[in-house]
Amino acid sequence: MDTDRSVRDGSPPLFLPLVAHPLRWQLLRELSCSDRRVRELCASSGEQQSLVSYHLGRLRQVGLVSTRRSTADGRDTYYVLELERCRELLAGAGRALHPGLVADAAARPAPLPANAARVLFLCTGNSARSQIAEALAGRMSGGAVRAASAGSSPKPVHPNALQVMRSRGLPVGRLRSKHLSEFARRRFDLVITLCDRVREVCPEFPGGARPIHWSIPDPSTEPGSDAETLPAFERVADELTVRICFLLEAIAVQTTDTEVIPHGVR
Repeated sequence: MDTDRSVRDGSPPLFLPLVAHPLRWQLLRELSCSDRRVRELCASSGEQQSLVSYHLGRLRQVGLVSTRRSTADGRDTYYVLELERCRELLAGAGRALHPGLVADAAARPAPLPANAARVLFLCTGNSARSQIAEALAGRMSGGAVRAASAGSSPKPVHPNALQVMRSRGLPVGRLRSKHLSEFARRRFDLVITLCDRVREVCPEFPGGARPIHWSIPDPSTEPGSDAETLPAFERVADELTVRICFLLEAIAVQTTDTEVIPHGVR
């Protein structure tokens, strides 16, 4: 590993000059807010697609960024920031400089205050991804985040989603699918779309809710029986756990005792 080599010979980890490039750092910052398509990254950076694509390629080489084909338009690709890989390389760079700079990986911010944030998770069917996300956010925040979920075309909660949630000790007794119009008058701090299709039809919510997009594949579209597709639901739950963990850390850092600051959440 690059950081192991740097510890031995004293050279700086390649990770540091890689992310120190101004455009690459800007792309990482943008992707820390939301999954993005390349044209959106070009618009936010003001750079040509060829240059943006080149630097995204460099970031992909070390696993900081990955891609997913859009389920809304197969010609589009979403770029995703790999947060656990970022944590790993940042810790390695700190270790290369001084062992005291490596934080306890189990350390987490102080518990969130009550009503720290209001978060709405959206997908098409509200049958798997958004239901799992709602349950995880509530449990992982100790109820400090008021989470809800809905869909643009609701359908019954998938049996595999229920099984995955039960296996993780998440409550399922009162789950029901809901149309996003049910929340049209509700105020949220964050509206997180988990589906490429629902992102295209997501309405604006009152109060200036911050939109975030996580491009997560729909496990219910996997071919096979429920037993055969269960691993796809497990993978979605695993990814949501990581993403929500980082989301809660960001909320904890940027929340005061008296107000929520949702627009800085990354």
